[in-house]
Amino acid sequence: MRFYTALCGGVTAVSALTLPFPTPERIFQAAAEAPALPLSAFPKFETVKLQDAQQEAAADTGDSSSPGQTKIASAHVPGSDSGTRPANIHSDPTPAADSNKVPDAAVPPPDAAAAAAPPADAGGNTNSDDNNTTVNAQKNHGVPCGNPSNRVEWRSYPTRSKRAFVDAIACLQSRPASGNFPPATSRYEDFVRLHQAWTPNIHNNDLFLIWHRYFVWAFEQALRNECGFNEAGLPWWDETRDAGRFAASPVFTAEYFGSLPKGNGTAGTCITDGRFAGTTLHIGPGTGSEPHCLSRAVDEKMTAEVTKEYEDICLSRSTFTDFARCWEQGPHGIGHNSIGSVMADVRSSPGDPSFWLHHLYVDRVFVGWQDRDTTGARRRTIDGCADGARPCAPLTLQSRVAMGGLLKDVSVGQVLDTTNGAMCYQYGS
Repeated sequence: MRFYTALCGGVTAVSALTLPFPTPERIFQAAAEAPALPLSAFPKFETVKLQDAQQEAAADTGDSSSPGQTKIASAHVPGSDSGTRPANIHSDPTPAADSNKVPDAAVPPPDAAAAAAPPADAGGNTNSDDNNTTVNAQKNHGVPCGNPSNRVEWRSYPTRSKRAFVDAIACLQSRPASGNFPPATSRYEDFVRLHQAWTPNIHNNDLFLIWHRYFVWAFEQALRNECGFNEAGLPWWDETRDAGRFAASPVFTAEYFGSLPKGNGTAGTCITDGRFAGTTLHIGPGTGSEPHCLSRAVDEKMTAEVTKEYEDICLSRSTFTDFARCWEQGPHGIGHNSIGSVMADVRSSPGDPSFWLHHLYVDRVFVGWQDRDTTGARRRTIDGCADGARPCAPLTLQSRVAMGGLLKDVSVGQVLDTTNGAMCYQYGS
């Protein structure tokens, strides 16, 4: 095994770090031997069951605090050592740390002060050669982009575009890592590693939806600029149409994302078909870096809770904080856990390429909630907490949305409106 020195760029309080880097021979060996890890190795997402959400909605007496807000806000953050788990929060215990844990100092997260401060350069996209449908998103909030890309549901996405999408993801998996996110072994794993390191800062707080919106945008720019993806927009997956039968979804086929099998009771099933068959992951499980196969373990009883009814319960919340907490621990978390195994890993779930379709759906409903206010105020105003501290740093339009060097940091105000700021897209059916 050889060693290299990486300097993590684009993040605050960066220091040089020397870490073991697997040789090509070791990577090949890992690909041949990578196992499906026990399901208990993956720290699951905090969720609120549909039945509990229904009861909370029914108990709403019109108070400005939505039912369940206090319970959800006090949820334990997976992977942390503090916090409480209320009775209606459901998750598996976080696995114990092991010798393969990667020090998060390799990718230091933004601190509360940085999150509360605007970026030094409040510009938008750093790329200069994006295609005309997605680029030229204006740097300053308040200037509409001229030609937003149209994100459509997977079933309506052209066959040519579907193939181009999975091919571009596979391309990122084959490209070398930037060196800024050790121990990532590919450009794709740069994204997985950032998410793994920053999980406590971007989950179970009001930055969750906003940060992941920009994270998906950063991924789209990498697909376009580094792998030649030039379709008009990205696809999203309407999971409510497949509730109770995710395995039969047109997403999980041998032509695209591979099948969605059950586990064997103790471990997931390695994916051996589709564009990502035989993929070996090097980030995760949890905070670790143990080579393992891309595996899944669907729970259709759980997928049956990802319903239009649950979506509507969250959409009915009148404040951003109430909506965000309902949505994060409702269909978002349930969708992750129900696909199982790698996707159920709260830290390293981007290792499963279906992560992107899932979060495109999550963002599409976020846009739907914003647009329920016909005055447009939900695209211009924000409240809540920028971190999980008590008292917390307030979330404002000037709060930083940090991307660790994957893309230029922006302010919250620049990503609240998807057609009027640092990004340029809209959702279709």
